[in-house]
Amino acid sequence: MEWFPPDWIPDGWIPVAAGIIPSIGVGLLFWLAMRAVLRADRNERTALAQSGGEKSDAEPRPEGDASDGGRPA
Repeated sequence: MEWFPPDWIPDGWIPVAAGIIPSIGVGLLFWLAMRAVLRADRNERTALAQSGGEKSDAEPRPEGDASDGGRPA
């Protein structure tokens, strides 16, 4: 009697598990990374709101600023 696979595991399940487990691991890593990015974004937006918000449109922007597409006013 061999020690692997145990008798209670059907013969066809080892290759199936070997194919699915890495995909689940990569999916879990992606989920953790996206959760960290979204939490960081949420915390940054909260900090901006508490500190008085973003720059207002009344402040002059330098000519060719990236926020206006790089076009002069």
